[in-house]
Amino acid sequence: MLTLEQLQAKVASQKTALPALYGDVDFSIKPERFSDEPVIEGQPKGKLDHMRADVLADATKVERMRAYTMLGDTVADAYAALMPTYGFRGLTSMLTQACDHGIESVPEAPPELVNFIRAMEATPDWVDMKLVEEGARQSREDAANYSPFVIRGAFIATFMNKYSALPMALTGTLSHDTAARRVKDTASFFITSTLPGALERFGPGFKSAAMVRLMHSMVRFNALKRSNTWDVKTFGIPIPQVDQMPAGLIGTFLLAFKITGQGRFEYTEVERARVELSRYRCFLLGLPEELAPATPREMVDMMVRYDQTLRKGFDDATCGELTRATLAAYLPPDQSLGSRIFDRIERRFSKIFFLQAFLNGDTAKAKEMGVKITAADWATFVACGAFIGVRKGLYGIACRLPGVEKMADRMLVRKLERMLASYGHAAHTTDAAAYRPAVARQAAE
Repeated sequence: MLTLEQLQAKVASQKTALPALYGDVDFSIKPERFSDEPVIEGQPKGKLDHMRADVLADATKVERMRAYTMLGDTVADAYAALMPTYGFRGLTSMLTQACDHGIESVPEAPPELVNFIRAMEATPDWVDMKLVEEGARQSREDAANYSPFVIRGAFIATFMNKYSALPMALTGTLSHDTAARRVKDTASFFITSTLPGALERFGPGFKSAAMVRLMHSMVRFNALKRSNTWDVKTFGIPIPQVDQMPAGLIGTFLLAFKITGQGRFEYTEVERARVELSRYRCFLLGLPEELAPATPREMVDMMVRYDQTLRKGFDDATCGELTRATLAAYLPPDQSLGSRIFDRIERRFSKIFFLQAFLNGDTAKAKEMGVKITAADWATFVACGAFIGVRKGLYGIACRLPGVEKMADRMLVRKLERMLASYGHAAHTTDAAAYRPAVARQAAE
């Protein structure tokens, strides 16, 4: 792990290493989004605020979090900064070729692409690919039977704070069609990572991770260079490493928070495999190891520190619109009766999941965000939860029966493949036109 001084130097070096992207950024500032005041007046209360004093007591860890708040993805950012030279299609085409056939297959591959791929290939010493593969196997049942009902709710959770939600708003994700695409892209990435061998070097999960990283870096490039909305003094760096942490590890955090609350501070064998899958997936996405802790207590400490140093703020024009667009998005692949029924059930289930997992049951806060909770939502959640529980129970029995386990797993893989086909090809793109000044956009329309 880097020392604090080394980490701060790495953050500052972005200015000279990537002047085309970060040349105008003052990395010495503390952006408004970073909150380290002992007491913050007029800020909405959060369920973790009682831990604030303990968080701020460790000044070194707080400073490390501040540094990560200003750190992008050095290798992917360098590649994305080539957009004026190669164009969007050129960058994605070369990256696709490198993922599918190796960097050696790309004619005159730019050094930035070579560094990008080599960084992803440099598997850390802590990674046990057999354990990662077991984690994927253990995660397939949830991915097949549970994730379709919660992915919308989990996606909404990323819009709860205006400081971290603005990059998504800048990508033009305020319309219903683009919201549906983003939800499907996110679901596709996580589902793909649970398929057999998906995260191996030439697996589809490796390629998907590379595309996600490029998309994030393109958002940084467009937000900093093609938008009149982004203010570094207010928001810091677009999609900094700390904002990618909860997106990639939210399931692990919820697990860690649950078991530490029960007085348990070690993962079970099954939990460990799933956690390692998440940690390796985050490595492929560029997350530093420090932001993907290995133990439940470290995970809780890190996420609480993130929560307490990210200034709270809800802006209806950003957070509210993103939430409403996502709730209104139609996710099924067609308009058949079965698809329309599933759509109604899934929307209701996702709302209650979001309420319980991310708002601590605060219906007033949910309403403020545009999530209106009804009795029908609760009834659907209970009934659907029972249905999912029965399916999980049956799968659990099948996994314990000799000769049936492998057949059950093959059935899950086929179901996941059908789900991926219904979501369509993950676009992982960002429209540069959406970053033009608002006046220019209106004139173009």
